[in-house]
Amino acid sequence: MLVIHHRLEPQPHWDEELHLTFDARSKSRLRCFSAAGEDVGLFLERGQPPLRDGDCLRAADGRIVRVCARPEALLHVTCANAFELTRAAYHLGNRHVALQLGDGWLRLLDDYVLKAMLDQLGASTCPLEAAFQPEHGAYGGGHHHSHAGDADFNYAPRLHQFGVRP
Repeated sequence: MLVIHHRLEPQPHWDEELHLTFDARSKSRLRCFSAAGEDVGLFLERGQPPLRDGDCLRAADGRIVRVCARPEALLHVTCANAFELTRAAYHLGNRHVALQLGDGWLRLLDDYVLKAMLDQLGASTCPLEAAFQPEHGAYGGGHHHSHAGDADFNYAPRLHQFGVRP
C-alpha cells in the first residue's frame, strides 16, 4: 500500500496520480487507488483545506503523487444579469452549498432539488461533466454546530479575529 502523510507544493514532476472527486479530496483519511491501480492510504493532517487539482503529496516511500480532480456531474448556472446571479449565489450559500465561481457563472454538484430552486429563481442551468473546484471559504478551518465547547473546535478565522483587541 502506498501510504501518504504529507502535502507538497505543486511539483514539475511526479511519480503517480490520484484521480479524486471533490468529496474524496476533502477527506484527511481515505483509502483509494492510484491511476495505476495501486492501493493508497491517505493520512493527512486534519483541518486543512481540500486538495486541489494539481496539488502534490509525498508518499512514505518518497514518491511524489499528483492530485487530479476527477470529472463529476455538475450544474452550470448562468443568469440574465449580475443581480440575478448574485441572488442565486446568495440562496445557494444560505444552504451551505459548495460553489465554484467563474466570470458570469456558478457551478455546483448536480442536485435536482437545488436545480428546481434555481429554475424558480429564473436561473439557467445545464448539466455538465467537469472537475469541481469550489471556493474553500473566507474563514477556512471548519464549520460546526457543536455545543460541546470550543476546545475541540478551535478554528481561528483567517480574515478576522472577532472580539480580539490589540
